[in-house]
Amino acid sequence: MSNPPTEFYSEERWQNWIGRIKDEEIDPEDEDSARLLLNLQDDTAIAIAKIVAAYDDGDLEQEEALEEINEVREIVLSEVDIEDEEKLILVDGVQTSLVCVFFAAEEYIAGGPPEEGSVGDYLGAAADAEADEELDAALGYAAQAGTLIIDGEALDMGVAEDLEYGLVTEWINGLDSLQSAMSDPEVVEEDE
Repeated sequence: MSNPPTEFYSEERWQNWIGRIKDEEIDPEDEDSARLLLNLQDDTAIAIAKIVAAYDDGDLEQEEALEEINEVREIVLSEVDIEDEEKLILVDGVQTSLVCVFFAAEEYIAGGPPEEGSVGDYLGAAADAEADEELDAALGYAAQAGTLIIDGEALDMGVAEDLEYGLVTEWINGLDSLQSAMSDPEVVEEDE
């Protein structure tokens, strides 16, 4: 592992990804470009999965785990210095997808998963709330779905197919990365 166990994610790691995006020709329709953006997202989700796992294993106290998540959030959601407008929009999409991952992990650590309902139920409620322009409620429901994913429930990506594109579909994208990270928290190599 490239990071010492006390550091789950670093500013340098994020900037390495941003540097690659700056340096490469990015075309979202191109498989390599899409993979680069997905790896950026997955890399962050893996860091969050490792924090949650460290908390579950008793290696981190609740407050420490929440602080670690907040540190990663501050790195990943900070303003990105990219002049290319299209690349900036693509990175913003990744950041938007990850917002729900941060909230889900915090919610899981602070209160655990809900006792009732499924991932699909919560994502349906999130989509309904988004349609009513109740974005805070939508994020809350999506985060609850995320706590269930952290707890081991599966996310069926078919849920997203029936939804109109918007914040909830972006968050589902992030939750898909979280699900992958929870099942296989292997580090995405930056030089791939």
